[in-house]
Amino acid sequence: MNRKVFVENNRVFFQHMMTITVTQVSSKKLLARINGNGRGWVFTPKAFADLGDPRVVGVVLGRLVAQGKIRKLTRGLYDYPKSHPRIGLLSPDPAAIAQALVGSDRIRLLPSGAYAANLLRLSEQVPAKIVFLTDGPTRLVKIGRQEIRFRRTTPRNLETSGRLSGTVIQALRHVGKDHITPERITTLRTVLTEADRKNLLKDSQFAPAWMRPQLRSIAEDSDHA
Repeated sequence: MNRKVFVENNRVFFQHMMTITVTQVSSKKLLARINGNGRGWVFTPKAFADLGDPRVVGVVLGRLVAQGKIRKLTRGLYDYPKSHPRIGLLSPDPAAIAQALVGSDRIRLLPSGAYAANLLRLSEQVPAKIVFLTDGPTRLVKIGRQEIRFRRTTPRNLETSGRLSGTVIQALRHVGKDHITPERITTLRTVLTEADRKNLLKDSQFAPAWMRPQLRSIAEDSDHA
């Protein structure tokens, strides 16, 4: 058997095996998991690692994209998009994108800058460039016109990750000392629950010294402010 025939036979055999495996990793199994997580879920092929060979999962995901059942955001990143009756498909939630990209790894994330301010209604502007502080690698992900940047930071800055108090601290860093108005303090009191305000008081130790009086003011019971 010459080399050309050998290569061709291998190619045909590989395609045949892929067809069998793709049949075994059926789109129904993937769709069941996707539907189970609900609309708005953002995911990578790793979310289906237990269902078969990653290459095969990729083939099945490609078919689901072609069928319009899921959306490909960028290489290796997909979502089950939410839709609006007038607007159509909605943009994915940046926090969901970030969580999908870090996966099950024990990597901490904390919204920062203008994005943190927008989350807490301190700013109406939705930033095109979104920043998460992390203890994982620094990286930049572009999805359409939106940029999501993961910026490596110190362990101290991430002591409040996973708690709303951390987002408050980052939002106020962005707003700046001279722009923390009574109106913004009132807004934060409205956004934060009583439990959030108690956590904020505890976590004020991780904030800059200039911010701590403002955090105490936010944490006060509004009936006694």
